[in-house]
Amino acid sequence: MAKKSLVERNKKRVRLAKQFALRRSTLKEIACDQQRSPEERFAARMKLAELPRNSSATRIRLRCGLTGRPRGNYRKFGLSRIAVRELASSGQIPGMVKSSW
Repeated sequence: MAKKSLVERNKKRVRLAKQFALRRSTLKEIACDQQRSPEERFAARMKLAELPRNSSATRIRLRCGLTGRPRGNYRKFGLSRIAVRELASSGQIPGMVKSSW
């Protein structure tokens, strides 16, 4: 089980990323537009830098939904490999069976 503080910090990052997504994307669009003046593009970069760091989507860490484990996660299930194995063994994931050949 991961530390509660790390899981909560990641939840805060997810919330901030959703909140600032539109503003961040418009500023990035302005900053990368070659048709605009350099002053306008620089101003957009400065406004982008003023946004909270944790509002960037790249700072979000993929974590297990059950345990909070940061490594070995399946995006399809939102769970770590260990949690997927336990749930599959107990028959709680529909259609997933242990392979044998």
